[in-house]
Amino acid sequence: MVEWVPLGRGARPVPQPVAAPLVWSGAFCGALALVALLNSVVGPGRPGLALSVLSLLAAVLGLCARFTAAPGTAVLCWLSLNGFAIPPAGTLTWAGARDAGWLACLFAAALGGTALARIRHARAAYRRLTTAGGYEARGSGWGPGDD
Repeated sequence: MVEWVPLGRGARPVPQPVAAPLVWSGAFCGALALVALLNSVVGPGRPGLALSVLSLLAAVLGLCARFTAAPGTAVLCWLSLNGFAIPPAGTLTWAGARDAGWLACLFAAALGGTALARIRHARAAYRRLTTAGGYEARGSGWGPGDD
């Protein structure tokens, strides 16, 4: 039997985050593509620009991910940054404080994107719940001075 339900009524669920493996594959492919694009347009040896672009990618991917996907997203973006954005291309190196700072920046960007998405979804859900209840602040009969 078909049950008719009004579309504009009731609470809508908060969107589910994307699974971590899908986010990580997006981070891997997106980071490689962005580093290749930067190397062809600007040239290799510009790690600051590559770091900012990859941080933006990590933040965008964080908008649809869970918090648990942030470390993997940061590591995959760092691998592309370290392996292909700084000379010699194709060689992974560890330069101590520099690479730790890059990892921290990418991790913070991924966490920031995820936190921003969670706050945005929570605010939207709160607005939907408060407006769906039909409570009006004035003239509702629930407060002092309301007739």
